[in-house]
Amino acid sequence: MSPVATEISIDGRGLSDRLAALASIGEIEGTDGACRLALTDEDRDGRDLVVAWMRDLGLEVSIDGIGNVIGALAGAEPGPPVMCGSHIDTVRTGGRYDGNLGVLAGLQVIEAVQQAGITTRRPLAVGFFTDEEGARFPPDMLGSLVYTGELPLEEALDVVGADGAVLGAELDRIGYRGPAPCPSPPPHAFVELHIEQGPILDAEDIVIGAVTGVQGISWTEITVAGQSNHAGTTPMDMRHDAGWAATRIAVFVHELAAEFGPPQVCTVGRVELHPNLVNVVASDAVITVDMRNTDDHLLTEAEERLAAFLEELAAESGTGISSRRLARFAPVEFAPEMIDRVERAAGALGLSHRRLCSGAGHDAQMFAPVCPTSMIFVPSWQGISHNPFEHTEPDHLEAGANVLLRVMLELAEIAEASEVEKAGATT
Repeated sequence: MSPVATEISIDGRGLSDRLAALASIGEIEGTDGACRLALTDEDRDGRDLVVAWMRDLGLEVSIDGIGNVIGALAGAEPGPPVMCGSHIDTVRTGGRYDGNLGVLAGLQVIEAVQQAGITTRRPLAVGFFTDEEGARFPPDMLGSLVYTGELPLEEALDVVGADGAVLGAELDRIGYRGPAPCPSPPPHAFVELHIEQGPILDAEDIVIGAVTGVQGISWTEITVAGQSNHAGTTPMDMRHDAGWAATRIAVFVHELAAEFGPPQVCTVGRVELHPNLVNVVASDAVITVDMRNTDDHLLTEAEERLAAFLEELAAESGTGISSRRLARFAPVEFAPEMIDRVERAAGALGLSHRRLCSGAGHDAQMFAPVCPTSMIFVPSWQGISHNPFEHTEPDHLEAGANVLLRVMLELAEIAEASEVEKAGATT
């Protein structure tokens, strides 16, 4: 790396200030967290703030047909940028770091480069992608799926949210359906800084995680149709109890994860009963199952085992059981040379580091098939995330941002004086 590049560093205070300012939009009272579900008014206000910061830095801002926002800084040569980024939408009970760190640290990288007065050979870019969480509109990583061409734009625009809203109509309502094409040309490389959202780095007192990949994810929504009846007068052997069937599904997937062993995990995240009364046998239930594994064959086996169990349960409970897939992503491995870059940058800064796989889904996994991709993790206090009380120490935030800076500068390369002059003559 150029000696000039090694002298540049991130302003940790500026990063923390931006994180706090963004977290104040959709603030969850009494906590450091925020609620900015995708394409809500709060999401719009958060977008407006980040776009304003991009424009303050003189970036060329583009918005595509699914609402992904990219801010680009020209390099000495034209061509695809070295891109970083993540998302700024949250779950309903979100913290201030999940997703936001990767976007705002990218702004700090560009600001540091500008303040140092250097020009990179390749352009630099930072982006945030629509509906990464999937908390309102399935699937998760929706915006980056459209960006990379894995999900057709028109199909995404027709997605109906958990609240009945249509994604395309909500994009129009908040003013973020842009003219840039989908899919977009892939960047030269993509790097995402993120909190771990798990306990490993914190427990082992390690500052930087060089992420090797992302485990596979399977989301299923299961609907149970039974019969509503009186809770006191209906004998147990004459019930068609949707609530009982739903609890059986929850127990089954928990036991399935224990049978498979690590890294298999299974989660029931949502259960809805109707009529949801204390003295009425439930007539209907909707339940979601989230299953994950780093081995796609084992993940497929878990899906097949669940499907077979649902057939048996329908016969046993006298209910009708149907299911639909909400999302399915195969495990992703990041490019070995990109993982090496993260480790090399952390080592050069004297930061403790280790390799680990991501248990959560991220926009980076959508970029991995189209360009060299890597992720940088920093610790999450006690592994807490998707929670208003998620926390990462300020010095860890700054450390992660400085690793991001080094990796991006290595990929973008510092331009020679003659190249800078040439670039200035053509702009």
